[in-house]
Amino acid sequence: MNKLVIGICVGVGCLVMASFCCFFYYHCSWRRKQQTSFLLSRNVSSHPTSESDLEFGSEQYHTQIFMYEELEGATDGFSTSNVLGDGGFGTVYKGKLRDGRTVAIKRFYKNNDRLVEQFINEVYILSSIRHQNLVTLYGCTSRSSRELLLVYEYVPNGTVADHLHGCRACEGALTWPLRMSIAIETADALSYLHAITPQIIHRDVKTTNILLDRSFHVKVGDFGLSRLFPVNATHVSTAPQGTPGYVDPDYHQCYQLTDKSDVYSFGVMLVELISSKPAVDVSRQSRDINLANMAIDKIQKQELDQLVDPKLWFRSDCNIRTMIERVAGVAFRCLQAEKEMRPPIKEVLEVLKGIEDEGRNGAKGVEADATVNDEDCLLRKKSPPHSPDSVATRWESKSTTPNYSA
Repeated sequence: MNKLVIGICVGVGCLVMASFCCFFYYHCSWRRKQQTSFLLSRNVSSHPTSESDLEFGSEQYHTQIFMYEELEGATDGFSTSNVLGDGGFGTVYKGKLRDGRTVAIKRFYKNNDRLVEQFINEVYILSSIRHQNLVTLYGCTSRSSRELLLVYEYVPNGTVADHLHGCRACEGALTWPLRMSIAIETADALSYLHAITPQIIHRDVKTTNILLDRSFHVKVGDFGLSRLFPVNATHVSTAPQGTPGYVDPDYHQCYQLTDKSDVYSFGVMLVELISSKPAVDVSRQSRDINLANMAIDKIQKQELDQLVDPKLWFRSDCNIRTMIERVAGVAFRCLQAEKEMRPPIKEVLEVLKGIEDEGRNGAKGVEADATVNDEDCLLRKKSPPHSPDSVATRWESKSTTPNYSA
């Protein structure tokens, strides 16, 4: 009798323990699904009429929800032949949806907490903004999907980094007018982000995140690290994140993120556009490994010819070299170590547009008086490039005082 009672007790105990384990497993699974769901209510296909609400607090954003199986099929089972690139959070594939659209699909590596945060962040931000120079988000997978996937418009012409110093640099497609246009369109996109409410800080501005369409128009992408800025806040205290070579040194030291952090990163991009050099290159001399440091040093020493891409500097006319010098002056201001010394991106945009306009007018002048221009260019080739002081009289920032001290 005692053995029977003991057997029953053991059986009941095992049943209770098994039930508890099942409940615990189910609860954890439910929490993980909830974390990645964004309160998305159901899966839908890529049919144009299929939409679902994405809710955060009291606001609603509309984005299309895709079934995992459709995106798996769109990429031929995530075939390596469809890989467009790899990033810190996932791999991007080229795919074709059932409705015929060619898209880029970001597949996050794992559903850990950090990647879930990046996923939520990117959907939240890109679902609420629209600008001609920002990449368009078509949709994402839902809470019942086995993986986190984002679906973007496909931008077919690679990145600015590809064309400057990457796999497509040999094509020589980025002429100076195109580089000038890329700088202006990127500044326009950042100006839009900084002007809306709540303000958005991209936090990862770099040439690998600047995509180009077939006409070489800019599409700024990768908003995984972006931050919504509280209204009326002067900064956000947060651990520095970003890409080496582009991170604002003031942000890195003080842990205070501001819109001037994007301005610094944009300054690095400007230097890349005039030099065709990567932001970090360990094959350079130690003092020049960081391109921003190299640029400040060369500009202060009036050695711009040692920074600028020779194909631009020596094959360009006098008018283009003047534009390059002035853009270098803009970059110099953006790269100031103290954030208060940097201009807002809106001012940078206005100045770049002015440089482009004056360059066009100068080009017309060159055609009208070629002889004088040729003589002037010969003299310019023998003389050192202007220092940043030479452009100071043309642009006095409304909010900053340039610091030229060494």
